[in-house]
Amino acid sequence: MRSDAFETEECDYSAVQLETADLILKKAVFEDWEPLYRNITGRAESAKYMLWKPDENEEAAKARMLRTIEFEKKEKYAFLVYLKSSMEPIGFAAMREAEPGIFEEMGIAVGPEYVRHGYGRQIVNAFFKEAFVQGATEFRASYRVKNHPCEKMLESCGFTFDYDSEEKTDPHTGETYIVRNVKKML
Repeated sequence: MRSDAFETEECDYSAVQLETADLILKKAVFEDWEPLYRNITGRAESAKYMLWKPDENEEAAKARMLRTIEFEKKEKYAFLVYLKSSMEPIGFAAMREAEPGIFEEMGIAVGPEYVRHGYGRQIVNAFFKEAFVQGATEFRASYRVKNHPCEKMLESCGFTFDYDSEEKTDPHTGETYIVRNVKKML
Protein backbone atom coordinates (compact mmCIF):
# COMPACT_ATOMS: atom_id res chain seq x y z
CA MET A 1 0.00 0.00 0.00
CA ARG A 2 1.08 3.55 -0.59
CA SER A 3 2.18 5.59 2.37
CA ASP A 4 0.00 8.34 3.82
CA ALA A 5 2.70 10.87 2.90
CA PHE A 6 2.43 9.86 -0.75
CA GLU A 7 -1.37 10.05 -0.74
CA THR A 8 -1.48 13.55 0.72
CA GLU A 9 1.49 14.98 -1.16
CA GLU A 10 0.53 17.79 -3.49
CA CYS A 11 1.89 17.05 -6.96
CA ASP A 12 1.36 18.65 -10.34
CA TYR A 13 0.70 15.80 -12.74
CA SER A 14 -0.83 17.99 -15.46
CA ALA A 15 2.12 17.49 -17.84
CA VAL A 16 2.27 13.70 -17.45
CA GLN A 17 1.18 11.86 -20.58
CA LEU A 18 2.02 8.70 -22.49
CA GLU A 19 2.02 8.10 -26.22
CA THR A 20 1.57 5.01 -28.39
CA ALA A 21 1.47 4.52 -32.14
CA ASP A 22 -2.22 5.53 -32.32
CA LEU A 23 -3.05 7.04 -28.93
CA ILE A 24 -2.18 9.78 -26.50
CA LEU A 25 -2.96 9.22 -22.84
CA LYS A 26 -3.26 12.61 -21.17
CA LYS A 27 -5.17 14.46 -18.51
CA ALA A 28 -8.81 15.30 -19.17
CA VAL A 29 -10.07 18.75 -20.01
CA PHE A 30 -13.68 19.68 -19.34
CA GLU A 31 -14.43 20.53 -22.97
CA ASP A 32 -14.05 16.85 -23.85
CA TRP A 33 -17.11 15.78 -21.85
CA GLU A 34 -19.36 15.58 -24.93
CA PRO A 35 -17.23 13.33 -27.18
CA LEU A 36 -16.38 11.18 -24.16
CA TYR A 37 -20.11 10.85 -23.41
CA ARG A 38 -20.82 9.94 -27.03
CA ASN A 39 -17.91 7.47 -27.28
CA ILE A 40 -17.93 5.73 -23.89
CA THR A 41 -19.58 7.14 -20.76
CA GLY A 42 -23.07 7.17 -22.28
CA ARG A 43 -22.71 3.63 -23.61
CA ALA A 44 -24.06 0.70 -21.55
CA GLU A 45 -21.83 -1.80 -23.39
CA SER A 46 -18.76 0.18 -22.26
CA ALA A 47 -19.71 -0.13 -18.60
CA LYS A 48 -20.59 -3.84 -18.77
CA TYR A 49 -17.35 -5.05 -17.15
CA MET A 50 -16.50 -1.86 -15.26
CA LEU A 51 -17.42 -0.46 -11.84
CA TRP A 52 -19.33 2.53 -13.15
CA LYS A 53 -22.77 3.12 -14.59
CA PRO A 54 -23.27 4.79 -17.97
CA ASP A 55 -24.27 8.44 -17.88
CA GLU A 56 -27.97 8.85 -18.56
CA ASN A 57 -27.80 12.43 -19.83
CA GLU A 58 -25.51 15.34 -20.61
CA GLU A 59 -25.64 16.73 -17.06
CA ALA A 60 -24.43 13.40 -15.68
CA ALA A 61 -21.65 13.37 -18.28
CA LYS A 62 -20.54 16.86 -17.28
CA ALA A 63 -20.54 15.87 -13.60
CA ARG A 64 -18.50 12.75 -14.41
CA MET A 65 -15.96 14.87 -16.27
CA LEU A 66 -15.52 17.13 -13.24
CA ARG A 67 -14.98 14.04 -11.02
CA THR A 68 -12.57 12.60 -13.60
CA ILE A 69 -10.51 15.80 -13.67
CA GLU A 70 -10.29 15.79 -9.85
CA PHE A 71 -9.31 12.10 -9.78
CA GLU A 72 -6.64 12.65 -12.42
CA LYS A 73 -5.13 15.47 -10.35
CA LYS A 74 -4.47 12.95 -7.55
CA GLU A 75 -3.27 10.00 -9.66
CA LYS A 76 -0.12 10.48 -11.72
CA TYR A 77 -1.06 7.80 -14.26
CA ALA A 78 -4.81 8.39 -14.66
CA PHE A 79 -5.72 9.57 -18.14
CA LEU A 80 -8.28 9.95 -20.85
CA VAL A 81 -7.37 8.03 -23.98
CA TYR A 82 -7.29 10.12 -27.16
CA LEU A 83 -6.98 9.01 -30.77
CA LYS A 84 -3.78 10.62 -31.99
CA SER A 85 -5.22 11.26 -35.47
CA SER A 86 -8.18 13.36 -34.26
CA MET A 87 -7.46 14.02 -30.56
CA GLU A 88 -10.95 12.71 -29.85
CA PRO A 89 -11.32 11.09 -26.39
CA ILE A 90 -12.32 7.43 -26.69
CA GLY A 91 -11.72 6.02 -23.21
CA PHE A 92 -10.04 5.93 -19.81
CA ALA A 93 -6.87 4.29 -18.55
CA ALA A 94 -5.12 4.35 -15.19
CA MET A 95 -2.33 2.62 -13.31
CA ARG A 96 -0.53 3.22 -10.04
CA GLU A 97 2.38 2.01 -8.02
CA ALA A 98 0.64 -0.31 -5.56
CA GLU A 99 3.80 -0.92 -3.55
CA PRO A 100 7.48 -0.34 -4.25
CA GLY A 101 8.39 -2.05 -7.52
CA ILE A 102 4.84 -3.27 -8.23
CA PHE A 103 2.54 -1.36 -10.54
CA GLU A 104 -1.08 -2.25 -11.29
CA GLU A 105 -3.68 -1.13 -13.76
CA MET A 106 -6.66 0.64 -12.22
CA GLY A 107 -8.98 0.28 -15.18
CA ILE A 108 -8.77 0.48 -18.95
CA ALA A 109 -11.84 1.06 -21.09
CA VAL A 110 -12.41 2.26 -24.63
CA GLY A 111 -15.71 2.83 -26.38
CA PRO A 112 -17.32 -0.04 -28.30
CA GLU A 113 -16.28 1.28 -31.73
CA TYR A 114 -12.64 1.22 -30.58
CA VAL A 115 -12.51 -2.34 -29.21
CA ARG A 116 -10.52 -4.92 -31.19
CA HIS A 117 -8.29 -2.32 -32.86
CA GLY A 118 -5.25 -3.08 -30.69
CA TYR A 119 -5.73 0.02 -28.52
CA GLY A 120 -5.95 -1.95 -25.26
CA ARG A 121 -2.66 -3.65 -26.07
CA GLN A 122 -1.08 -0.28 -26.88
CA ILE A 123 -2.26 1.13 -23.54
CA VAL A 124 -1.01 -1.86 -21.54
CA ASN A 125 2.36 -1.78 -23.32
CA ALA A 126 2.71 1.97 -22.68
CA PHE A 127 1.98 1.29 -18.99
CA PHE A 128 4.59 -1.54 -18.97
CA LYS A 129 7.21 0.73 -20.46
CA GLU A 130 6.53 3.56 -18.00
CA ALA A 131 6.39 1.19 -15.01
CA PHE A 132 9.73 -0.30 -16.06
CA VAL A 133 11.27 3.19 -16.36
CA GLN A 134 9.98 3.88 -12.83
CA GLY A 135 11.74 0.75 -11.51
CA ALA A 136 8.91 -1.78 -11.50
CA THR A 137 9.69 -5.47 -11.47
CA GLU A 138 6.07 -6.63 -11.61
CA PHE A 139 2.88 -5.38 -13.26
CA ARG A 140 -0.57 -6.55 -12.15
CA ALA A 141 -3.94 -6.42 -13.85
CA SER A 142 -7.39 -7.86 -13.27
CA TYR A 143 -10.45 -8.56 -15.35
CA ARG A 144 -13.87 -10.16 -15.08
CA VAL A 145 -13.62 -13.73 -16.32
CA LYS A 146 -16.54 -13.19 -18.72
CA ASN A 147 -14.62 -10.39 -20.44
CA HIS A 148 -12.99 -12.63 -23.05
CA PRO A 149 -11.57 -9.82 -25.25
CA CYS A 150 -9.72 -8.46 -22.20
CA GLU A 151 -8.44 -11.92 -21.32
CA LYS A 152 -7.10 -12.44 -24.85
CA MET A 153 -5.47 -9.01 -24.86
CA LEU A 154 -3.73 -9.61 -21.51
CA GLU A 155 -2.59 -13.04 -22.67
CA SER A 156 -1.10 -11.50 -25.82
CA CYS A 157 0.78 -9.02 -23.59
CA GLY A 158 2.49 -11.87 -21.69
CA PHE A 159 0.57 -11.97 -18.41
CA THR A 160 0.74 -15.03 -16.17
CA PHE A 161 -2.73 -16.44 -15.54
CA ASP A 162 -2.01 -18.69 -12.54
CA TYR A 163 -2.15 -15.82 -10.04
CA ASP A 164 -5.54 -15.85 -8.26
CA SER A 165 -9.25 -15.17 -8.60
CA GLU A 166 -11.87 -13.73 -6.29
CA GLU A 167 -15.62 -13.37 -6.20
CA LYS A 168 -17.00 -9.83 -6.01
CA THR A 169 -20.38 -8.11 -6.14
CA ASP A 170 -21.15 -5.38 -8.64
CA PRO A 171 -22.34 -2.38 -6.58
CA HIS A 172 -24.64 -1.21 -9.39
CA THR A 173 -26.37 -4.47 -10.31
CA GLY A 174 -25.91 -6.62 -7.20
CA GLU A 175 -24.64 -9.45 -9.42
CA THR A 176 -21.70 -11.55 -8.32
CA TYR A 177 -18.80 -12.04 -10.68
CA ILE A 178 -15.33 -13.53 -10.68
CA VAL A 179 -12.27 -11.32 -11.07
CA ARG A 180 -9.06 -12.93 -12.23
CA ASN A 181 -5.90 -11.23 -11.02
CA VAL A 182 -2.92 -11.67 -13.33
CA LYS A 183 0.67 -10.44 -13.37
CA LYS A 184 3.66 -9.95 -15.60
CA MET A 185 7.24 -9.77 -14.46
CA LEU A 186 9.13 -6.90 -16.07
